[in-house]
Amino acid sequence: MAREIALRQLTVRARTRAELERALARRNVPAEVVREVLDRLTDVGLVDDAVFARDWLAAGERRHKSRRALLAELATKGVDRDVVEGVLAELDGDNDYLVARGFAERKAASMRALDPQVRYRRLAGALARRGFAASVVAQVTREVLAELADLDDVPELAE
Repeated sequence: MAREIALRQLTVRARTRAELERALARRNVPAEVVREVLDRLTDVGLVDDAVFARDWLAAGERRHKSRRALLAELATKGVDRDVVEGVLAELDGDNDYLVARGFAERKAASMRALDPQVRYRRLAGALARRGFAASVVAQVTREVLAELADLDDVPELAE
């Protein structure tokens, strides 16, 4: 029964070992059985916290979140800090800047009609809520809004 519970959980999405332990504990599965089932799933490669962390961080780029926010999410999922640090060592150091820049460019395009100060506040707030460092928020906001202002100064082409 414990194996079926764990496999059903894994069918929905990848899970960490800690998430599966919690799911099995909620169903009152004995700790020894939980350990045995999860060890077997780990041996066959269905449970791998390092792969989970790598995939979670990659998905975070698509969701436009900072590395710090993603680390907090992984901690709540029960991924060991050493595993997370190993995965982070594989990633590019400028990743936060690039993710923030991509998000800001899309977000700023919808703010053309707003006052420049309102644009700055809203864009900076959106980046900060996604967990980007203040230095990244300031740099990206200035750059993207400067480019947007340059585009606004270009006269429209006559048709």
